[in-house]
Amino acid sequence: MKTLIVGGGLSGLALAEALKAQGRDYVLVEARERFGGRILTENFDDGYFDLGPAWFWSGQSRIFGLIERFNLLKFKQHTEGHLTQENEMGQVQIGRGHSMMEGSWRLVGGLEKLTNLLADQIPDKRKRLNSVVMKLEKTVQGCIATLKCGEHIYADQVVLALPPRIAAKIEFNPPLPTITNDAMMRIATWMAGQAKAVAVYDTPFWRNQGLSGHAMSRMGPMVEIHDASPHNGGPYALFGFIGVPPTRRVDEHLLKRHLKAQFVRLFGPEAAKMNELYVKDWAFHPQTATQADKDPIYSHPTYGLPEVMTNQFDGALYFAGAEVASEFGGYMEGALAAAENVLSVLR
Repeated sequence: MKTLIVGGGLSGLALAEALKAQGRDYVLVEARERFGGRILTENFDDGYFDLGPAWFWSGQSRIFGLIERFNLLKFKQHTEGHLTQENEMGQVQIGRGHSMMEGSWRLVGGLEKLTNLLADQIPDKRKRLNSVVMKLEKTVQGCIATLKCGEHIYADQVVLALPPRIAAKIEFNPPLPTITNDAMMRIATWMAGQAKAVAVYDTPFWRNQGLSGHAMSRMGPMVEIHDASPHNGGPYALFGFIGVPPTRRVDEHLLKRHLKAQFVRLFGPEAAKMNELYVKDWAFHPQTATQADKDPIYSHPTYGLPEVMTNQFDGALYFAGAEVASEFGGYMEGALAAAENVLSVLR
């Protein structure tokens, strides 16, 4: 039985490596020019800054186990120091309190180090980049995937390790039931409408001021800020989640001006002395977000695999990815859980 895995993010990579360990026949295709999906790390000198997911937590045994298996190092998010708050008038107050990310963990080297190691476990002949699946067809003989380049890939079964809204853009023949397609479109892609900003500095000047780097703002454009510095040494960094809607983030030059001004308001004039200011807007990435994902999400959705998305293509079509996980949906732990779930039911 040959399995085609569509999507080379954490879930697809973990599933491919598991199939390799079982000696199964498989191929992994990824639409991007890199593996990792929403996991993306930017490197500046010796610093590493995650522009997608950054944290994992105790109790998430799968991600911890994977990190230990590859002999990678983890460290706790820096939270020592006072909190900073900005009201809707731009007035800043320094106060005591606990950072909301206290107890969270980060990976030395950035999370892309983990996905790169996973990708390295998969033989070159079993993985492909820049391969956009445009059509999936179920025939008597099996499944046929048509790539954007016109090439066909034949398999007995297909796993869509993609956000369901992205998977719904594929042309299915025969078409998936309307109730199935509607269910896919209702599953919001976690963090797809988000943008992150990372400001890189020579020194952690905010720590020298007794600040943790954690800030909350009701003025924006960032609504939440944290220390994003490496475990040891510099360069150091602050990162923030951008809260203004995607329609107001189109002009990146203007956005960066407002981001810089906000860093200065919150942390003082030294915040203007940036080595680099990175902005990653996932809402405009076609392999991450759809138009529906540009609507804001105000709470963590309830994820899982709807019954109407099972047993499609006569049982030859499966779904993986963080958004269909029955536990830790939306998180990296959920992506790994979804890969486990699919592995247990593949033919």
